[in-house]
Amino acid sequence: MQASPDLQTPEITTHEDVMFFDTDCGGVVHNLAYLRMIETARTHLATKMGMDLRSMADSQVFPVLCRTEVDYKRPGKLGDKLRIEGTLAALERVRFWVEFRMYREADDTLLVTARQSLALVQMPAGKPMRLPADWAQRFVGSDPA
Repeated sequence: MQASPDLQTPEITTHEDVMFFDTDCGGVVHNLAYLRMIETARTHLATKMGMDLRSMADSQVFPVLCRTEVDYKRPGKLGDKLRIEGTLAALERVRFWVEFRMYREADDTLLVTARQSLALVQMPAGKPMRLPADWAQRFVGSDPA
């Protein structure tokens, strides 16, 4: 299916400095630190998709993480500056997928790739919701199955 010119794919780029608390005793970035950095990038991506923190607090509808797939390609190290690129990858009826790539800025080395599945959940009931109907019209590559 050819994408309409007015469709967009939500994308973000964030930057992180590798701090001492991000590393193990060898100065290598700990796997949980990468997930924290991805969480920050995902929060910014959600804002681009119309889910900023204030509107989520008001509506009580939150994107809830269902699955994370991570491939660690190369180690990040203490003092590195990282670039995290994220994008909406796919929409389904109830969940959506986002993807992230993390690079060391000094040499543009790919360090980590991650793919995550999320569902919208209405709180406090914890009830999963269908994705907004307008997402299929607004976002590229989003032909819900």
